[in-house]
Parts: sequence; C-alpha cells; structure tokens
Amino acid sequence: MIGRIDEVVIDCTEPRLLAEFWAQVLGGDARERDTAWWYVDPPGWTRLSFQLVPEQKSVKNRLHLDVEVEDIATATAAAEALGARRAGGVHTGGAGSFQVLLDPEGNEWCVVRPG
Repeated sequence: MIGRIDEVVIDCTEPRLLAEFWAQVLGGDARERDTAWWYVDPPGWTRLSFQLVPEQKSVKNRLHLDVEVEDIATATAAAEALGARRAGGVHTGGAGSFQVLLDPEGNEWCVVRPG
C-alpha cells in the first residue's frame, strides 16, 4: 500500500456553490479553507473538496460519485430541488438501477439503488 485517500477533489469555477450543494446531498457542512478551496466532510465518508480552476467543464467526467438511495424518483426530485439536472432516464440492469444527474456545474453523478 502506498497510502490512503485524503480527499476527493473536484475542479470547479464556484467552490462555495458546489460545497453547499454537496453538503445538502451528502450531509455535513460546507467549509471554506480559502476563497479558492471549499470542502465537505460527509458523515461516514472521506472529505469532498472543491478547488477553483479558471476553465469550465467541457467533457464527461472520468470519475463520478454514486450516491446510494432508497428511492430513485424521490432522490432525483430532491436533488433537482437543490439545483441538479437529469441526464437521460433511469437505467436498470442486473446490478440495480441508477439515474445520472448533473450538479450545478455539470459534473455527472448518480443516484443508485443496488439490485
């Protein structure tokens, strides 16, 4: 083993906005390290940080978060009320079901219900 994950960092143009959004999705409080770096410590998970970068997101994420939920439709509606957007419909397969969502800066993430 080389080490352990200290935090997952998401590049963005609005660190405070994304920290506040994800704090509402996962729990915890949005906290400022400095104006270019905000973070959330979700209960039972590693720190999620948001780092200011000058460029907008332009392509699909190479890494995304899957958030396990009891009910995909209810979780999707709650996420949309916070500013998320749907990307397509619900997908169902042998591993369960998921809905792809976009956070306020367009980063893909999923609400999932394992099968």
